[in-house]
Amino acid sequence: MLSHIQAKLLIVDDLPENLLALEALIKREDRAVFKALSADEALSLLLQHEFAMAILDVQMPGMNGFELAELMRSTERTKNIPIVFVSAAGRELNYAFKGYESGAVDFLHKPLDIHAVKSKVNVFVDLYRQRKAMKAQVEALEQSRQEQEALLNQLQSTQNELERAVRMRDDFMSIVSHEVRTPLNGLILETQLRKLHLAKDNMAAFTLEKLRAMVDRDERQIQSLIRLIEDMLDVSRIRTGKLSIRTNPFDLVELVSKLLENFSAQIAAAGSTVSFFADEPVIGVWDEFRIEQVVANLLTNALRYGARKPIEVRVYSEGGQALVDVQDQGIGVSLENQKRIFQQFERVTANHAVHGLGLGLFISDQIVAAHGGKIMVESEEGKGSLFRICLPL
Repeated sequence: MLSHIQAKLLIVDDLPENLLALEALIKREDRAVFKALSADEALSLLLQHEFAMAILDVQMPGMNGFELAELMRSTERTKNIPIVFVSAAGRELNYAFKGYESGAVDFLHKPLDIHAVKSKVNVFVDLYRQRKAMKAQVEALEQSRQEQEALLNQLQSTQNELERAVRMRDDFMSIVSHEVRTPLNGLILETQLRKLHLAKDNMAAFTLEKLRAMVDRDERQIQSLIRLIEDMLDVSRIRTGKLSIRTNPFDLVELVSKLLENFSAQIAAAGSTVSFFADEPVIGVWDEFRIEQVVANLLTNALRYGARKPIEVRVYSEGGQALVDVQDQGIGVSLENQKRIFQQFERVTANHAVHGLGLGLFISDQIVAAHGGKIMVESEEGKGSLFRICLPL
């Protein structure tokens, strides 16, 4: 049913009685009839309303019906309104032909045939409603098409994200298997070697000095495994919002100084040197364990990628912030990679000879952010990197 679409009808005649008579013929509850006594009044109504049809008297003072029709046909807003002319002139004046030339779709002669008028109006009103319904359907189809297109784009984006997630998972599992296998292989080989010595009753292999070396090797391998597990646990804590920060006041200079002492063996193994600069204590309220973890991550990266060249570590305060600079002279990080190295499982190089899960910078960035600070990087390929920890005092 299309009766819910209201149809507006325009009738134009210079005689009020003719307007009233025609209105009585064509008016219904689902239609609105607008009357105009002149072409000027009609033009004003045409600018305000959308009409299903217009019934124009031919003979009017001023602008006649033909001239009004030609004007309607020349205007984009009104050119498609069906026009029916009404005339009391005799058929011999050939008004009908002139009316069709002016753009009319039909012509009626007075006195009007009541049934013909009602029938014609009904036809044009039905056509108008069908056009409106068709237009609404087309618009609905277009909106549906746009929604489907947006949904397809969203699905494509989701698929791309899923494919990326699968690739990241596969890469991560490959890295994990490699990283875990390295210390495990060391422990397995040590265990097999000791079993072999025990099977041969070779007690000379277990002197106090050799036992100390064995324990040191075991401890290094176990610590490597613990670090891997802790990194993965930290990622899980970050994802679930359960990364704990327990603050207390301490001297950042003292923390970094002790950390460098503990790193002496790793610095020597990397064939590098580390210079430490700090003019005065830098005391703030942070999580001591977590900040040490961040500095250790940056120092470890500097040793890995520093190309055995000298490294500088600086602790100072400036502008209400505590700053820790870790600067190397190694392979550097391209501008493109600088945007992604703080993401999960991202590494400067895909070379498996370089150890790590690609989680260190991600975890460090999250820890510093939890303190209200940030990590900045300045780097150029082949010219080293400067990583700066900025913490509010």
